Amino acid sequence: MEGYDLLVVGSANADLVIGVQRRPAAGETVLGSDLVTHPGGKGGNQAVAAARLGARTALLARIGDDAHGRLLLDTQRAAGVDTVGVLVGGAPTGVALITVDPSGDNSIVVSPGANARLTPGDIHAASALLAAATVVSLQLEIPLETVAATVRAVGPGTRVVLNPSPPALLPSDVLAACDPLVANEHEARYLLADHPASEDADPAAWATALLARGSRSVVITLGAAGALVADRRGHVHIPSEPVDAVDTTGAGDAFTGALAWRLGVGDDLESAVRFAVRVGAVAVTRPGAQQSFPTAAEVTAPGE
Repeated sequence: MEGYDLLVVGSANADLVIGVQRRPAAGETVLGSDLVTHPGGKGGNQAVAAARLGARTALLARIGDDAHGRLLLDTQRAAGVDTVGVLVGGAPTGVALITVDPSGDNSIVVSPGANARLTPGDIHAASALLAAATVVSLQLEIPLETVAATVRAVGPGTRVVLNPSPPALLPSDVLAACDPLVANEHEARYLLADHPASEDADPAAWATALLARGSRSVVITLGAAGALVADRRGHVHIPSEPVDAVDTTGAGDAFTGALAWRLGVGDDLESAVRFAVRVGAVAVTRPGAQQSFPTAAEVTAPGE
């Protein structure tokens, strides 16, 4: 089997998107735009983001034998992702219900569907795919036991990147494998709910506490403010250039896919995050998730 810069193990969803003037309060109904269907899911998004940048990428996921599943397969292949690890059947394709307000902020509810049927047995059956990858990237839209099985199956030469979204408490050996753990403010505070750092306003405090809990390195994403990179040697803030945000859907996945790819081709963590911040900044200036992801030429700074 050919080698991959990146293997993404995770979810593949159909994103059902509605634009709203404001998100409804509890018990309230608001009118929205026409419904638009896009390919999505954190795993699918990360794979497309990396492949569009030029990464040798494969996806290990499960989809339904339905129209949404065929849409996802077609878009993965069009982006250059190897779909040899995409399993079909067992349940309908997962769906994400997304509302986007005029500022570009979104709210998302996910119905996992086939994603919930990706099992540790599927991971064990894909051992050759895991062995062929320099970096394995994971999220938590698939069962936690499957995430843990993946981490335990990777070889010592494979780097693990994990985005704990939606947040869940991680087994100690999974947290210890993260290099880096990529979390936003909400996710970091969730993982530190029983720690005093969860009440701190300083992202560096969250990163320090997560390192103390075992993660090899930590990246805290800060939206328009960029990201914080931390490891045992210290931390550094990577700012983002100001942009006019249109839609933040998928921007975090674009960031993580770009980061994981750059680690897979040999960048150090800080350099990889600097590149990923630029990718995320471009993605928020365009509507949708996968269709907003840039090519390498669109994010390469002069002289690079």
